[in-house]
Amino acid sequence: MKHLLLLLTLISFSGFSQNIDDALLYSTENNYSSARYQAMSGAFGALGGDLSAINDNPAGSAVFKNSLMTASLSVNNKNNKAVYFGTQTDTNDSNLNINQLGGALVLKDTGSSDWNKIVIALNFEQNQSFNTEYFISGKSDTSLNTYFLNYANGLAFQDIQALSGELIEEAYLNIGAYSGYDYQQAFLGYYAGIIDPVDASNPLNTNYIGTASYTTANQDYYYSSTGNNSKLNFNFATQYKNDLYLGLSLNAHTIDTRKATTIKENGYHSTSALKFSRFSNYLNTQARGFSFQLGLIKKMKNGLRLGASFQSPTWYTVSEELSQSINSNLADADIGYIGTNQINIFEDYKLRTPLKLTGSAAMVIGKKGLISVDYHYKDYNNIKMKPNSSFNTVNAEISQVLKGTNEINIGGEYRIEKTSLRAGYRFEETPFKNKSVAGDLTGYSLGFGYNFGRTKLDLAYSQNNQRNSHLVYDNLAALNERKSNFVASLTYNF
Repeated sequence: MKHLLLLLTLISFSGFSQNIDDALLYSTENNYSSARYQAMSGAFGALGGDLSAINDNPAGSAVFKNSLMTASLSVNNKNNKAVYFGTQTDTNDSNLNINQLGGALVLKDTGSSDWNKIVIALNFEQNQSFNTEYFISGKSDTSLNTYFLNYANGLAFQDIQALSGELIEEAYLNIGAYSGYDYQQAFLGYYAGIIDPVDASNPLNTNYIGTASYTTANQDYYYSSTGNNSKLNFNFATQYKNDLYLGLSLNAHTIDTRKATTIKENGYHSTSALKFSRFSNYLNTQARGFSFQLGLIKKMKNGLRLGASFQSPTWYTVSEELSQSINSNLADADIGYIGTNQINIFEDYKLRTPLKLTGSAAMVIGKKGLISVDYHYKDYNNIKMKPNSSFNTVNAEISQVLKGTNEINIGGEYRIEKTSLRAGYRFEETPFKNKSVAGDLTGYSLGFGYNFGRTKLDLAYSQNNQRNSHLVYDNLAALNERKSNFVASLTYNF
């Protein structure tokens, strides 16, 4: 319970400013990759021989026998079931993506060197899709009053008002730029008529009250986001003799996402001065990052292969822009001038995601098939945001709320002449110490491949499920998230 309260406090008072929710979102991966990789739930650390496999173990490209190219197209579907104060709502959305594109150049040494192969590979992959929608509805025992009062109480009334002759939209941006996010939110609450000072005649007043009278409030909350987290992988690998593969990858990461939320509220007491309110936020985030990976694969006796890899943290520089709009029956007449044209540009900040350690084992059963297992460890409480002076509280909470996670991927393939049948299973622990915030992720996958000779066609279906939570200002909605993905990959061998 302690960790849950810490999380609620951290996120609810952060609003749309940088917080633990964003740090976690940008630190996770979801296997948007080639069809063969997905069909085996990503269990490729000791196998290699697939362009997506180099994301787990960069030594995997040295397994290629010849140069090749692979392109993958996917259809992603997300189903979100939300329960909010006993009311359930369902949301579905689908999108089409080119989720993987890459190639490998195999250079073989025909001389006497024990280093008999060098491979250079370039692969683009979508690590995470941010395309999702929620609709959450219910009768809440708190109101937007609470959100704005949390910011306003303790601030002098004179510091959240427009200056004489200053336009409301100018005041909104100026207060945000010179006084900060807290003052700006209090300004919005006051000019929207959602909060009032206890003593409006006193410019030094620091106490505020809400204008809504209610036992419960009807809330309709809309959340939508678009964009993705992608990685461009520059890979170098080599084969030593016939049983050892070594690899290095240098990775360029890109985050581009747009997030929008709107909450509509009514259903107050008939005597309430406030009859309805609406509050919208629009956040654009762009980030660029770098990471590197080291890996090896060792062929043992009787078809056994072992793999190990290290993935460094990703070091991001993050830029964010926020715009807001608000309205109510008590709002200032000019409140509509505050909207998407008034953009708050936050100072860039640094984000370091967790490192990742992988150990793998696979058994290759001649030409009939294989079984493979990967184990991953990521220590999420080592996420860090900088500068420290701005994120001391967030970083302290991350170390208390989050933990290291274990992930298991199991995959198998059975070959019948030119046809391959595949299946896989995935389990990933929640990064939260308190599982009431988010549960473990489980998933399965199925796939099919056919070898035409130079060309290979692979198809895969994967699905994962996770119980999660979404914060609607001061309350948590319970979410059951089901993500399914159908992907087709075409590989051409040179």
